[in-house]
Parts: sequence; structure tokens; C-alpha cells
Amino acid sequence: MSLEVDIRKSFGSYSLDVAFSAGDETLGFLGASGCGKSLTLRCIAGIEKPDEGRIVVNGQVFFDSEQRINLTPQQRKTALLFQNYMLFPNLTVEQNVAAGIGKKVPAAERTAIVAEELRRFGLEGMEKRYPAQLSGGQQQRVALARMLAARPGILMLDEPFSALDSHLKGVLEQNLASLFDAYKGTILYVSHDIDEALRFCDRIAVVEAGRILEIDSGDELVNNPQSEAALKLSGCKNVTPAQKRGAHEVFLPRWGVVLVTQQPVPDDVKYMGVRAQYLAHGEEGQQNSFRMRVDRTSDARFERMCLMGFVGNDAACAPGNEMEFLHSHVFWRLPKTVGEAPAHLPQRGDELWVRIPADRLFLVTR
Repeated sequence: MSLEVDIRKSFGSYSLDVAFSAGDETLGFLGASGCGKSLTLRCIAGIEKPDEGRIVVNGQVFFDSEQRINLTPQQRKTALLFQNYMLFPNLTVEQNVAAGIGKKVPAAERTAIVAEELRRFGLEGMEKRYPAQLSGGQQQRVALARMLAARPGILMLDEPFSALDSHLKGVLEQNLASLFDAYKGTILYVSHDIDEALRFCDRIAVVEAGRILEIDSGDELVNNPQSEAALKLSGCKNVTPAQKRGAHEVFLPRWGVVLVTQQPVPDDVKYMGVRAQYLAHGEEGQQNSFRMRVDRTSDARFERMCLMGFVGNDAACAPGNEMEFLHSHVFWRLPKTVGEAPAHLPQRGDELWVRIPADRLFLVTR
């Protein structure tokens, strides 16, 4: 199984320009809303037509602008799962599952395929129900069963959990595990959630403004991001413009400080990133330790997030412009001990020394 994509499509001020290949794997597309993730899948499925380029799935040319080839969605035999599952409301569960099976498949084989997929996804006994009689989780399982029953050449899933609460999402992720175990071929998975992408994907493509900035394994994306977009999408809270000051020094204009770095600073460095949990209590005179003020705090179940302003940095003093205020601050994540009052944690208004570790910094050039 293989996929080759090299396409371009323009919408006036916005343009999609992506090129990538995939084999027997799950390739994730990670990026903010409107960056081109879903549009790429829709082009592969034949719902949207690129202006130019080429799409080849398992040796079959789906689209080639030079050769004037553009197969219909039905001819492409792909499976694209949208956020709302798109079940046919007037068809029963078994009819929905059978809907994607080719008309040339004999009736006995069609019945066997439907029964196999209903069994795989725990839908036995629901064959005669209609979508309106099913829970959200059951509807998802029907949609997944329909995907496999169609025996598609490629599977594509477009943010299948975006509308679900965290508990139901955890349960339904197991349905996807069953789907991925059963399918041998290329799977494309769109998400804006780094943890979700890490759980399901062999490789992850970072997408921004219609371009793929980098493709790598989840571990590499988290531990060695190569762009500002990858830093942010990997969950790094502190990302700020950087300028080289020396072989191991960067100036951060928004923060108004110079940091010492363990790694050599690239000549064309553009951004520095440091994860919020890596900050630590520091001391006066210690390397990369700064006097900071706690300007905001917010608590979750197991952590406190502090928004820290550099003492003496005028831009960090007053939130007259919210974005400027946030950009001049540092996020610091501290663990909370379950069952204990967090009195020992920094409180709003506190001033203290905070250290930014030199060996935990990310430096990227794009």
C-alpha cells in the first residue's frame, strides 16, 4: 500500500501546496483550524479538485492535472470519516454498514461482510435500529464499521473526536484501535491535539498555512521540533522570537533578557522555546535565573499554571494589550500534591527567582 501526493490549490489569498508520501502506516496531520489539513483529505477523496498536481494511491492515479485524470469519489474508493459521521438517517445500522460495499459484490458475500464488521465493533443486536436510536458512541462504531466494510484503498479520519467530552473520547478511542488493527494500508488522521496524534500515528506532519513544515515521528516532534509551529503544536507554552548574541547566547526581545544555551546557537535562529514544566526555582546570581513576579495563576486538578512577568520589564507590567501582555510573560507549570492545600505554591503578587534551564531550550530557524 502506498500514497503519493503533490498538489496545489488556490483560494485567492489562501493557497494549499502540499507534497508527501506514505506507506503502510498512520500518518497524522497536526495543525490549527484552517491550516489545510481537512482540505488535503478532501482533495484525496475527490470532494475537492486541486488546481494542479498528482495523487496516486496504491499505484492507481486518482488525479493528474497534466494527464487530465480526475477520478470521481466513487471511482477512488476511499473512506473518509467526518466529525459528524454522516450516517444515512433513513437507513438501519446494517443498511448503513452495507452502503459502502460495491454493487457487484454478491448478496451472500455482502451479508457476510456486514455481519463481520458488526461483530468487530460490538453492534450485534442493533442491526435494525436507525441512527436516531443510537448514542454518539454507537453512531461512531457504525461509521467505522461502514468504512471497513467498503474495503477502501485508503482510510482518512477528520478529527473524529472533536465534539466529544473527555470521558467518552477515551472510550471511543478504543474503537479506533480496533479499526487500525484490522486495516492494513495507509491511514491519514487529522487532529489538532498532540496527545491524540501521538497515541495513533506512526508519523506526524506539521501543517501551517497550507504547507507541510516537517514530517517526523511523534518522539522527534516532541523532543526535537524544527519550527515555531511544531514547538507550539507539541505543547510548548513558551515560544518567543530569538536573536543570536553569541555562540551560546540568545537575546529574547519580548522578554527583554539574554539566555545562556547549552547547545550552539544557529546563526539564523528565529525562535526559542522552553516547556512550562522545565522552569524551576532559582537563586540570585545563578545562570539564567531572573527575578519574576506572579501576575496570574490558574489551577487544574494536578497542577498550577503561573504567568510570570520579568521584574523591570515594562511590557510585562500592565495588561493594557492582552496579547502584548501574554507575549512578555513566561508560563510556569508546577505540580500539585493531591489532597494537600497548595499553599506552598507561588501566589499572585509573589516575587521570586526563577531559573530557565540552559539544557532544556529549543532553538529553531523557521
